[in-house]
Amino acid sequence: MAFLFFNGVITAQIPDSLLYRASFPFVVDSIRIIGNDQTEDFIITRELNFSIGDTLTPENIFYNRERIYSLGLFAHVYVNPLTENSLNILEIKVEERWYIYPIPFVNIKERDWNKLSYGIFLRIDNFRGRNEQINAITSFGYDPSFALNYYNPNLIGKEDFFLRVGFLYSNVNNKSPSAEILYGEPFKQKFFRPYLLFGKRLLLFHKLYASVAYNYYETEKYFEGINISGERIDRFPELQLGYEFDSRDLVQFPREGIFAQASYSLKGLGVNSINYQVARIDFREYRNIVGKLFSKWRLTARFTSGDKVPYYDYSILGLDERIRGYFTRKSEGSHFYFTSLEFFYPIIEELNIDLDFIPIIPDQLLKYRVALYTQLFGDAGTALYKNKSLSLNRFQSGYGIGLTFLVLPYNLLRIEYAFDNFGKTEWIFDLGVAF
Repeated sequence: MAFLFFNGVITAQIPDSLLYRASFPFVVDSIRIIGNDQTEDFIITRELNFSIGDTLTPENIFYNRERIYSLGLFAHVYVNPLTENSLNILEIKVEERWYIYPIPFVNIKERDWNKLSYGIFLRIDNFRGRNEQINAITSFGYDPSFALNYYNPNLIGKEDFFLRVGFLYSNVNNKSPSAEILYGEPFKQKFFRPYLLFGKRLLLFHKLYASVAYNYYETEKYFEGINISGERIDRFPELQLGYEFDSRDLVQFPREGIFAQASYSLKGLGVNSINYQVARIDFREYRNIVGKLFSKWRLTARFTSGDKVPYYDYSILGLDERIRGYFTRKSEGSHFYFTSLEFFYPIIEELNIDLDFIPIIPDQLLKYRVALYTQLFGDAGTALYKNKSLSLNRFQSGYGIGLTFLVLPYNLLRIEYAFDNFGKTEWIFDLGVAF
């Protein structure tokens, strides 16, 4: 379907709109890629789950289009099954987005509007046409920090080895409620962490990786448990091994597929009397129920072990993982368990907007994919110390309704109204998808 928007254009490509282009099932004789002025062809084709000679349906074409969108390199992606001179040609047309962003920002740390940071974010994407990324962040306000990172998803030719390297320095506020009680007041720690991660992508959906890092935590005063080296500064190496499976269609807002991840970190390795472990698992499934109604569910857990685990590495709900209904409340322990279920339905399924009538601004910054969804959700979780047993009555739970507004390839905005176990309500305004 197509609409006019002043001098710009609004279009959409959904599975039904593919039906008029060719006969289905569609046997692919050739793949044609156009519009990728900077991006190399193989960056696109390595995301496809089919080859020449395979038979496609409209649903499969749409799924692969979403995987190309997931690269984050393109403002618009159109996949057109065409027949030319008795050949079935799958034409992939992309419109590249702007790749250099020096942007001032305001960030809501810990998803708490009272903890704002601000600064400059510089991001350079796809600078050699191979989906490489360089980003640097300088922030002030809450948790002032500086970070520099480089990511290369194709380190050696087309062999699917990937590399991530960088460092973070921050004067970070303590996150642990137990540590604050022990210290007697809120406090900060200087944190420095350089790291290097190397991995291999296997087939289409699997990744294996290993990383090494150095951790530095400095506290103004020494308290046992806040630091565990016997001094007010902890210095120690870290080794992590991990596995990831990802068959999601659109990573920024999945509607189909599975994401699973597991990692195991060895921290300290006996250096400076520090030796503990952190394990993490995460499983998510996305599927269509009926018509345009979709569901997703998630189960994630984090575990720590070892004789001495510092408070800065405890498992805390209320930071990265949050129970809606208890959004700003922290729950701390040696381990946490978190699960979520969500049903979502499109109010506006997809609009591709080109505002090319605006002068001066480059066209790549005037192209957006817009959608609006409504969701019904329920979350539950608990954090436990290692001497506590897992039981249902220890879980906090919340539920509610909300709206998600997508403006891709840039970001998502969520507005949600949530209830806790006792019927207390809260409004949630957040960026990004819940999971």
